[in-house]
Amino acid sequence: MKVRTASRAEAGNGDFPSASQLAALRAWYAGLPARAAVEQYLGESKATGQSSRAMLGDIRRQLASYARARHRDDLASLIAHPAAEREQRARAVRDAIEKLPQLPLPAPLVTDTVDGWLPTRAARALQNAGIQTLADLTVRVPRRRRWWAAVSGLGARSARQIEEFFAAHPALTERARALVVVPRTETAPWEHLVVPQAVDGSRGTFRAPQATCTLSASNDYEAVQAWLGLQDAAATQRAYRKEAERLMLWAILERGKALSSLTTEDAVAYRAFLRRPSPRERWVGPARPRTSAEWRPFQGPLAPRSVAYALSVIGALYRWLIEQRYVLANPFAGVKVKGTSRGGALDASRVFTEHEWTLIRSTADGIEWIGGWSEEGAQRLRFVLDFWYATGLRPSEMVEARLGSIEHDAQSDDWLNVVGKGSKHGKVALPLLARGALDQYLAQRGLPVTRSRWNPKTALVPGLAEDGTGISASRLWSVMRRFFLHAAQALESVSPSTADKLKRATPHWMRHTHATHALARGVELTTVRDNLRHASVATTSVYLHTDEVRRARQIGEAFPARSSTRAT
Repeated sequence: MKVRTASRAEAGNGDFPSASQLAALRAWYAGLPARAAVEQYLGESKATGQSSRAMLGDIRRQLASYARARHRDDLASLIAHPAAEREQRARAVRDAIEKLPQLPLPAPLVTDTVDGWLPTRAARALQNAGIQTLADLTVRVPRRRRWWAAVSGLGARSARQIEEFFAAHPALTERARALVVVPRTETAPWEHLVVPQAVDGSRGTFRAPQATCTLSASNDYEAVQAWLGLQDAAATQRAYRKEAERLMLWAILERGKALSSLTTEDAVAYRAFLRRPSPRERWVGPARPRTSAEWRPFQGPLAPRSVAYALSVIGALYRWLIEQRYVLANPFAGVKVKGTSRGGALDASRVFTEHEWTLIRSTADGIEWIGGWSEEGAQRLRFVLDFWYATGLRPSEMVEARLGSIEHDAQSDDWLNVVGKGSKHGKVALPLLARGALDQYLAQRGLPVTRSRWNPKTALVPGLAEDGTGISASRLWSVMRRFFLHAAQALESVSPSTADKLKRATPHWMRHTHATHALARGVELTTVRDNLRHASVATTSVYLHTDEVRRARQIGEAFPARSSTRAT
């Protein structure tokens, strides 16, 4: 008989077998055939067609689970012996059955490994993410919303089981936090950062008098956290957190200072650091989950515009801290970045050409048969590609869109109402490509295409079982990145340049491509501006590549290549 092993979580606090169940098992160990033992002691509880051997096997598994839940794996292994060893194991098993009811249910320790307490599948996913002990895991559960999303292979159901486990053992959290130490030579994400008291800003050089401060924050981390809390949009909060995180880590690790002790000279040095973060082994690395030990604040040097953006966010942070009378001065005031004029066109390498987009879109057809995608996932992907390309939405707007957000005006035009950056309301025109893609996808989902039968709360981009609890902007980002990499592999031999762009592409390129193609096809600049909801037409004008294309073509025609035929 093969007996499947289970973790303590799967065993739970399982009830001990009843007296009649134990009597049947003892009779079997005494030499009575399985059928006779079950009929004598469990005849009334035997289901039609149920095997007597299976019933006894269930009882043995129940006992083994009971033993594992009490850290007695030795007794569990003994009880789970092959059926052929019944006679030689009989006495030892009978002794174990007498001993088990007296064993207390142990409390988990922070030093215990996760596979000792959690379901096998969840434990394996955690271990693959570098989370080996309950202490490693404990600091993540109470401190992050959707903490589990960054752990590959760990879904919402497993996450709930883990959260229930910690809820049943609240002492684990405090014990684990007491063990958490962030070494001075290592970087750590904002939510796991433990700042040494010497550089936490409680005695910052440029701190304003505490009596006049409007914040209750006692150190820089708490003050910055209060500033981040003002940001309603999740995307904005993440973007601002990234810049605050980078600056605080740099101040501590490279300058040995608190945020509230930085000088203008430090600010200039930080600008240079952003252009080339070093040492690389500490600061630079490939994209990794924030829970991973391989996570780093940077993926490479920042371009001038990215440096300018970082300094603008930091400047806004310091101005707010001054307004709250937390600090006396802004060390980043006047620190400029050259080469950040927005007058030029968008880098064409971040836009797919018409030909490239045709190739990319074709790779999504039939992807469920050759690309390892589920049928539902492939259908959603094709809808997202067409709808996104036709509308130029932001990722957050895509996942927030609902059928009730679509309106049909008196001119028979369709519009999608959205809430964009800064919680600003706007509407986006839905061309035939977008409406056709939506109608087809609704039919594939078994939903009505007729507007009058729509459920207003239905999401245009639904969450699937593979997403966990639903679709989010970050999850959509991951789905698109997966597709881009698949398309890059498929197009490697057909169009190496397109494949190279796909390897570098981000989902925001969809917005760039939409705007560039719209302008190239004759759509007015102001129309594209309004559809993208840009504040200024100057922002939209970066997508204008037509003049450069025309100029290059005309000069090329004026100066053709030298003829290879020598004059005679």
